[in-house]
Amino acid sequence: MNGPEISVEFAPGLALFVASERRRGASPVTTDGVSTLGHVVESTGVPLTEVGPLRVNGAEVPTSYVPRAGDVVEVRPVERPQHVPGAPLRFLLDVHLGTLARRLRLLGVDTAYESTDIGDPALAARSAAERRVMLSRDRGLLRRRELWAGAYVYSTRPEDQLRDVLDRFRPDLRPWTRCTACNGLLKAATKEEVADQLHGGTHRSYDVFAQCQDCGRAYWKGAHHEQLEAIVERALEEFAG
Repeated sequence: MNGPEISVEFAPGLALFVASERRRGASPVTTDGVSTLGHVVESTGVPLTEVGPLRVNGAEVPTSYVPRAGDVVEVRPVERPQHVPGAPLRFLLDVHLGTLARRLRLLGVDTAYESTDIGDPALAARSAAERRVMLSRDRGLLRRRELWAGAYVYSTRPEDQLRDVLDRFRPDLRPWTRCTACNGLLKAATKEEVADQLHGGTHRSYDVFAQCQDCGRAYWKGAHHEQLEAIVERALEEFAG
């Protein structure tokens, strides 16, 4: 038996998650009369990680609200900058976001990354255990209840991905303080301390080094430094402070 019918309107920014017939104006949705509004919204394809204020007949309601026949629902996107309460802001990225992970670490943002596919249950469990915001393009993963917090990565381009994450969460930026390989913290190092990682030309040409306190990897201002410096400068110019 059909339950109450409600009218749902999605903000333009959420259009990519819903069927084409729901992308313009309010659309009718038949509910079962017992499910929460959060469940109803998710059933249309929108992860709750992307949902901000929910309004029913003009008044804001929680996701636990149970819709009634004739309700007019507005689904708004997450408000920016988004505050994640209860833990220091840090991230967990899935196997498909390696470049984004390295760029966040370049900026000094605490970013865990799984370089192999460990599966959605394990990722969600790690998010909860370490209280990390899960970043992913996997909508199914973002709908898992055990996640600490999550966010959909909208673009496939690393430049746009980085800008979107920085705009949404506004993390503190401390460039050149983390290892881009393992996320460990860097310390100043002498040439002698990292000599076993230096080839002839590098050993002769550079005198300033840093080293990861966790994995031991050495860093210096090599051939790609200008490109990395440009990424850092753009981020600081737009999002620092």
